[in-house]
Formats: sequence, C-alpha cells, structure tokens
Amino acid sequence: MRYNNLIVYVQMNKHYRYMALSNIKESWWGFMESKINLDTKLVNLCRNSARNIAKETQEFIEKHTTVSVERTVCRLLGIDGINEYQVPLPNVVVDNIKKGNGLSVGAAVYIGNAMIRYSLTPQQIAEKVSSGELDLTKIPMEDIFDIKLEVSKIAKETVAKIRENSNKREDMLKEFGDKTEPYLYVIVATGNIYEDITQAVAAAKQGADIIAVIRTTGQSLLDYVPYGVTTEGFGGTYATQENFRLMREALDEVSMELGRYIRLCNYCSGLCMPEIAAMGAIERLDVMLNDALYGILFRDINMQRTMIDQHFSRTINGYAGVIINTGEDNYLTTSDAVEEAHTVLASQFINEQFALLAGLKEELMGLGHAFEMNPELKDGFLLELAQAQMAREIFPKAPLKYMPPTKFMTGDIFKGHVQNTLFNMVSILTNQRIHLLGMLTEAIHTPFMADRALSIENARYVFNNMHSLGDEITYKKDGIIQNRAKEVLMKTNDLLLEIEKEGLFKTLEKGIFAGVKRPIDGGKGLDGVIPKDREYFNPFIELMLDK
Repeated sequence: MRYNNLIVYVQMNKHYRYMALSNIKESWWGFMESKINLDTKLVNLCRNSARNIAKETQEFIEKHTTVSVERTVCRLLGIDGINEYQVPLPNVVVDNIKKGNGLSVGAAVYIGNAMIRYSLTPQQIAEKVSSGELDLTKIPMEDIFDIKLEVSKIAKETVAKIRENSNKREDMLKEFGDKTEPYLYVIVATGNIYEDITQAVAAAKQGADIIAVIRTTGQSLLDYVPYGVTTEGFGGTYATQENFRLMREALDEVSMELGRYIRLCNYCSGLCMPEIAAMGAIERLDVMLNDALYGILFRDINMQRTMIDQHFSRTINGYAGVIINTGEDNYLTTSDAVEEAHTVLASQFINEQFALLAGLKEELMGLGHAFEMNPELKDGFLLELAQAQMAREIFPKAPLKYMPPTKFMTGDIFKGHVQNTLFNMVSILTNQRIHLLGMLTEAIHTPFMADRALSIENARYVFNNMHSLGDEITYKKDGIIQNRAKEVLMKTNDLLLEIEKEGLFKTLEKGIFAGVKRPIDGGKGLDGVIPKDREYFNPFIELMLDK
C-alpha cells in the first residue's frame, strides 16, 4: 500500500506534531518504509533467534531464586532499617532463612508463617530475628494456603502503592505535557546527595530532562544496599532509598517551578538488582540502568545470579512504569565500534526479549548504543548514522538510550565539543529518545556545572535547528549508510544463530561479547543462587505480571 503526500498527525499528551510523508510504503514496523532498506525478513529471523535464546535461559531462571530476590521480597513486604552492626534487616532475615536451608521455598513463606503464629508485622519479625528472639526456620509451619493468603494481603497493598506512584507520574506528565525531542540526560556524581541535589536542580533549570545520579565506585559489588543519607562517595553517590527520596522530592519541587516533569535515574545493576529496583519503584524513580549482561561482562558477577536477578528487577520496573536503560554502549569502550557493531545489535535483540518475558513494555525499553567510532575514521559519521537509524527502525517503540563519545575524547575541549555536536546531530536525525549529553571536559575531570550548561546549550541548539531534518532526508540506495546497515544486520543474524545453537551461558564463557570470557561457575555471587522447591512462593511476580 502506498501513500502520497500524506500528513500524519500524532497526539503526544498535549502536544501535536506532524510529518509530511512522501512515497511512503506500509511495512513491517507500522506505516513507514525503511530509509536504509532493511531486510525485514532478516530482522524477524534475528528477533526469533533472540526469543529462543531468552526462552531457553528463562527455563533456568524459573527454577531458581537468589538471596537478592528474597531480600527484595522482604523489602516489598515492608522490612527496612539496619541492626546495631549496620547490617540491613532484609539481609538479616534472608541470612537466617538461608542458614536454616529454607530459602528454596522463599522468604515470603517463613515471614507469613511467623505473622500467623505470632501476630507480628514483617518489620517486627525482622527486628526479633535480628535480636535473636526468632529463628524463622524453627517455627512450626502453619497451613501453606493460610500463609500465602496472609502474605498476599501485604503484597497487594505494596503493589497498590507502586501503582499510585506510577499514576502520579502520568498525572504530572498530563499536566505539564512531554517533549517530542530527545530527552536531555545529564549526570551528577559528587558523592554527597545534598550537593547532587544542588547540581541536579541547576541542570533542570538549564534545560535537562533526566537527572542520573551516578553510584559510588564499586557499589554494584556490594551484596547489600547501604542505608540512609550518605554524603561521601567515590566517583558517585551511594544508591540508598533515603537518597532516592531526597532527590525525588527536590526534582518534584523544581518540576512544579518549571512546569515540566524532570525524570530521575539511578542504577539497579550489580548484586542487588531487584532490591534497588524495588526501592526505585517505592520512591518513584523514572529510569533505571538495568542490563541482562552488563554485570557479568564488566563486573564479573556470576552469570546465573545475574540472569535470575535481572528477571525480577525488570518485572518490578515494568510494573512501576520505569524505563530501563541497557548497557550495550559499554561493549564499545573495550571493543572496536566498527568491527563489533553487530554485538551491540545482538545484545539489543536479547535484552528486548528478556524484557518482554518480565512483562516490560517496548515503550519502557531504553536499549543502549553509543557514538564511539574513532573520529579519524573516514566517513565515520555515516557509519554512526547507519547504526543509529538501524536501531531506531528495528525497535520503533523503544525509547533508545544514546551515549556520547568517551573512548576517543582526548582532553582537547574544542575538538571534544565538536565531537559532541556530531553526536547531537545523529540523535536528532534518527529520533533517539534518551540522549546522554557529552561533556567537553570528558577525559579531564568530573564535569563542572558550567561544562554541563555548555553541553545542554549545544544540544538544544542542534535539536531546535535540525528538529525536522530527519523527516526531510532520505538515504542513497546502496550507498554507504544502507550497505553498512545491511552488513551489521547480516553479522548480527549470524551471531544470534550461533548463540541460539550454543546457548547464552556457553556463549558468555567463550567471550563473544566485548571479548570478555566468564565461566558459568565463576564470578561473584554464585553462593547466593538457590534452586526452588515445588512449594516456592513469591507473591509479587504474579501480582506484577498480572496487570
């Protein structure tokens, strides 16, 4: 079916925009023909392979739980705080159950049993376990039906609160409207949450749309979540629930002042993926870094542990309406962006399928990629454009997360500002959604507020002046851009077929992604993986997936 000179109006909250579409043919992703002549059959083959890879891995996931999953259940049941030794109470409870060899049926069962036996709240139970008054695995068991019923009452209250948070976000977006250009995403990383707030508010007033609070170095390797307000960190600020609350409160205030909603981002990667996802859902974060493979490849966290944890964390994020950001951009900091571009696309396909299995809508999948080719490369801009356009067309509903140049930033602030300008151009031309601003002082120091202001000014200038250029241009048939996209897609299909044949775990052992090899029984956190019993119970999976 062909349309000529068709004007399509798209309503986005209170804003309307139009696109003049000439000679546009209906195709596999909706109504627009591929600008880069993508082979839709090959795209479908890639997606089918990724689906099979994810489903096979999901069979393993469904049979196991982890200490972090069970601590998350504790948190969602209302357990919070620390003991006299600064140990989080969710850790205390789960360690008690694990010591008694009871985690295979789930922490919820033991907490529910104690609730019935002693008429206590989960918080009171945790405090008594911490003081040594209770050993949860030694309490005589009540009827399992009654236990599940008792726990489910609290679980339903928790998910209702999370849903209220999601509704509040939607209400604010309806009141203020939402922009159609890429969101300007900036980071704060002082180590002090109060200083972070000062910088975040300043960035919002300068034009930022998303504030990401970088975590302190190494937090992803902690098998517990720090507690309370923190004012000291290295390369970032500790992710704690109180820090989340303080930043959310500050951004809500500046949102009301500016008349536009400012989104908050943090990280639920590492050994506490689902716990931090739960904290983010409770405090209404909007975006969270959450990748199926990142912790395995770049933090040496055991692959079994990571795959199980990512499923529950994404289930929570999906229910809370939180956009996840995946970490494919990290591949290109260790591998060549030209030679290994197909590994980025393959990972995007795999991340998409794992997200769908966790109930995450495509509109919440901030699949990642990056502008990381050597600036000395001839026609490198065209190759970057091909990669970005390909991602946009293959994942049309996804709010793609596009990362700035970092690998080849040298400290020359003038050249760096130009590199960031080219990055901004690709983003607006291909309609990326989450645009992490490049800093001209990259490779020199943590950005000053003035550096951030210059980067925001640069991006706003480019986005405004090139606002509709992506709708106006087409790409040469069989030219550099189309041929590059074709080459990457073909390599991606070959790679996904190989992974489908080998299985994801064996593929990771071989080091296909980012050249990093990880053994299935190695890395951090393996001792926290537990096979499930037939009586295993986690009330939140069913409640959150049954939307």
